[in-house]
Amino acid sequence: MRRTALAIGSILATILLGATPAQATDAGLQHDLGWEPAPSAPWDVAAGLRCDFAIHGEPVVDEVVQRVLARYPDGSPKSVAYKGDLVVRVTNKASDAFYDADASGSAVVEYRTDGSQFWSVLGPVLVGVGEGNLDRGLYIVDGVYTLTISASGHKTVSMAHGSTTDICEQIA
Repeated sequence: MRRTALAIGSILATILLGATPAQATDAGLQHDLGWEPAPSAPWDVAAGLRCDFAIHGEPVVDEVVQRVLARYPDGSPKSVAYKGDLVVRVTNKASDAFYDADASGSAVVEYRTDGSQFWSVLGPVLVGVGEGNLDRGLYIVDGVYTLTISASGHKTVSMAHGSTTDICEQIA
C-alpha cells in the first residue's frame, strides 16, 4: 500500500510540479523547496465587462504559492506551478451581494513569448471571460481541464471532466 501511495504521489508531482518521478521520490513530497508566496491583489471590474454590474474581488483566504519550473534565456518565467488555498469574495458593487468563490485549484502555466498562456489545471480556478468559448462572465471552472489565453485575451476552456459555476448569476 505504501508503494502505491508513493507511486501515485510521484506521478502527481510529475504532472503538477514538473519533477521527474525520481526527484519526487527523493524529495519525499514532504519538502516544498523553491515554493514562494503568490499573493492575489484585490480587483475591480466595470459593469458590462464580465457581469452586467460592477464587481469587486478580494481574497479572504490566500495561501497560494508558486514554483518556477523553467525559465527563458532572459530569466523570465516560462513555466510556473501554482497551488494552495484561495477563496475570493466577489461582490456586486451595486447591491453588496457577495459570493465566496473557492479557487483552490492547482495549475501549471506556460507563459509563451507571444504573450499567450497555456494552463493545465486540476480543481477550481476563477476565470473571467470577455471573449472566449464561454459566455462573457466570471466563473469558477472546476475539474480537469486546460485553459488557453491568446495574446489578445480570448479564453478557451477545454474540459476533460468538470463543471462551471456562473458567479455573476450567484450575486445578481
